[in-house]
Amino acid sequence: MQYRFTKIVATLGPATSNKEMIELLTRAGVNVFRLNFSHGDYATHEKNFKAIRALSKKTKVSYGILCDLQGPKLRVGQFIGGKVVLQPGQIFKLDMEQVLGDTNRVSLMHPEIFKVLKKDMMLLLNDGNIQLRVTNFTKNSAETIVVVGGELSDHKGVNLPDVELPISSLTEKDKKDLKFALSLGADWICLSFVQKPQDVIDAKELIGNKAGIIVKIEKPSALNYLKEIVDLADGVMVARGDLGVECPIESVPSIQRNIIETCRLAGKPVIVATQMLESMIKAPVPTRAEVSDIATAVYEGTDAVMLSGETAMGDYPINAVSIMKRVILMTEQDPYYKKAMGITTLPPDHTIASAITSSVHQIAQVLKKPACVVCYSVSGKTTLRTARERTLVPILGLTIDEKIANKLALVWGVQSYITKKLQDMVEVTPIALATAEKLKLAESGDEIIITAGIPFAKKGNTNILHVATVK
Repeated sequence: MQYRFTKIVATLGPATSNKEMIELLTRAGVNVFRLNFSHGDYATHEKNFKAIRALSKKTKVSYGILCDLQGPKLRVGQFIGGKVVLQPGQIFKLDMEQVLGDTNRVSLMHPEIFKVLKKDMMLLLNDGNIQLRVTNFTKNSAETIVVVGGELSDHKGVNLPDVELPISSLTEKDKKDLKFALSLGADWICLSFVQKPQDVIDAKELIGNKAGIIVKIEKPSALNYLKEIVDLADGVMVARGDLGVECPIESVPSIQRNIIETCRLAGKPVIVATQMLESMIKAPVPTRAEVSDIATAVYEGTDAVMLSGETAMGDYPINAVSIMKRVILMTEQDPYYKKAMGITTLPPDHTIASAITSSVHQIAQVLKKPACVVCYSVSGKTTLRTARERTLVPILGLTIDEKIANKLALVWGVQSYITKKLQDMVEVTPIALATAEKLKLAESGDEIIITAGIPFAKKGNTNILHVATVK
């Protein structure tokens, strides 16, 4: 069976919220499940969470669970009749009055927006389909001219490009949702509306070491602090939806590539998300452009690609995952993929662990592709570091911690396996060989590379590299 390095994240929703569908999704290729707290109730999320964990126990395969917090949602109010049509050139007012809107005005109950307004600033409504230019404003209202008109209905979103809003990325709803997600045992918490490093710091104070933090890069202001945010986070999601609204749409591909490169340099997993197979919400086959989009993310070295509405509410959730898997596998077979990963081999930093993982990469080249690399790691950091090298050899992440095994399900090339606490290399080697053979990562006569650390079962202490042969 061909080994797949790039992982698949699937969002659960009405189309897939039962244990039968969850199992079918894993068979199709899902590695990590996303629970979207913008939708659904706690009972449904808990039911799905337990179904995933039960499946892991049944199959002895680690699946990650990512709980995605909604973040602040800036929206207009309601209209008489539920919607209006705005004409280019007309005057349209936004204000703090809790009165049903019409073709002349609508409520916008967000005082923080009025605090940052400037003359001629653009406001984007309904995912950028409506564009307004500010002509006058006060502390609780704004007069605008419609630049691009169209239909505007109740509760449509508002975006302010190139503005850092005086608002926390965590709302009261998010804090409540976070507490619930952590009580379940979420592996990853996804933060929305991150604008600056302090947003990540604030979240870390609440989350601690209970879960990894994935930052959604969806605000242009976050790009100004990209390296600092990546350093603070445990992972990143390229949230191309809002990025494509607030940034020039032609800049999104280069932004995506820059984020992936920054994450790889830092050794942090990165997910590419939004509209990857959007047409498959209703169609049984994707567009050719969508197939190319998945392949591009894989060529760029992303850890994972994500499905949202395609699996949450689509008509063909299993087919969408299967097609995504097929595209990934075909792309990873392309000689250019190997060439691209080789070109982007990253320089080591000045640590023993870095020296070990860099040596793994070099040894793998000399041995002409060993069967796999086995990382015995308590914290999973050495496994992450090994994945950073993109050696194109399967990585078996041995760990004693179920939580770490679940988190590593997101990471490029890694297949996790929970093992007992081992005392020395004499114990590790036969376990590594037997597990690699059991998981069909190696067979008799194959060489494997093993990394571990002395003293054993101590975090951050990888200092051994050993090559062994399967008998």
